[in-house]
Amino acid sequence: MALSRESAFDVATVLSESLPYIQRYAGKTIVIKYGGNAMTDESLQASFARDIVLMKAVGINPIVVHGGGPQIGDMLTKLNIESNFINGMRVTDTATMDVVEMVLGGQVNKEIVNLICEAGGKAIGITGKDSRFIKAKKLFVKHQAEGMNAPEQVDIGHVGEVSHIDTSILKVLENSDLIPVIAPIGVDDEGHSYNINADLVAGKVAEAVGAEKLMLLTNISGVQDKSGKVLTGLSTAQVDALIADGTIYGGMLPKISCALSAVNAGVTSAIIIDGRVPHATLLEILTDKGVGTLISNTPAAK
Repeated sequence: MALSRESAFDVATVLSESLPYIQRYAGKTIVIKYGGNAMTDESLQASFARDIVLMKAVGINPIVVHGGGPQIGDMLTKLNIESNFINGMRVTDTATMDVVEMVLGGQVNKEIVNLICEAGGKAIGITGKDSRFIKAKKLFVKHQAEGMNAPEQVDIGHVGEVSHIDTSILKVLENSDLIPVIAPIGVDDEGHSYNINADLVAGKVAEAVGAEKLMLLTNISGVQDKSGKVLTGLSTAQVDALIADGTIYGGMLPKISCALSAVNAGVTSAIIIDGRVPHATLLEILTDKGVGTLISNTPAAK
């Protein structure tokens, strides 16, 4: 579809104003964890896809890692497979893992690839089983059942954590015009499949490829102080203090832990982004203010 002269002028104006930011990130890799409302709202899906295509077009190398918990839950319900959770994590037996692979590696992954292609880009969908580039190990969780004096390690099935990322396949894609879209499924040395939290996979991928930035799209505006103000420009030391005093707690802790791990491992910055904002990913890299909570080892970093 051709742009009108007015639309073309608007795009040119935006790009010219954003040129310093584009130059800063040109040739750099940005890992984006895609989930939440941005993944289920049609207008947000379209704006996300356009953002990713534009990143690639101006010389930035985006890597997308996606979740799919609600879609997995819906499919399990349709198949009359009961879902059980321990400490918020889905108990994943063999039948459930089969559904996870079908939904994440098939349905959801290919839908995202198609969105990017419809927006004018070239994307390729992969899981950690492709070339076995995401090595996994079984994750045991601590759980204290009623009547027990202390928590015990519980086996929740095919749920894993990342033990190693082989970056060779990602390097090949980085040097092409293809945008990788990764389903968070890992594999161990025996060939067993594991469902892994998408935030954790995104963080470990960012660490492994030496990404400039890790973006975690969420359904909240960012880390807030005790009065509800969104905090940004945080150092890792400041984040540690906010955890210690109870400002950061509950469901935000896993995302914060992932962001801290990435930054401490050499990723320049990590950001928790409000994915409900249209074009949130571009606003983060092409404007001064951004749309979330930035964490780095240098608080002034953009």
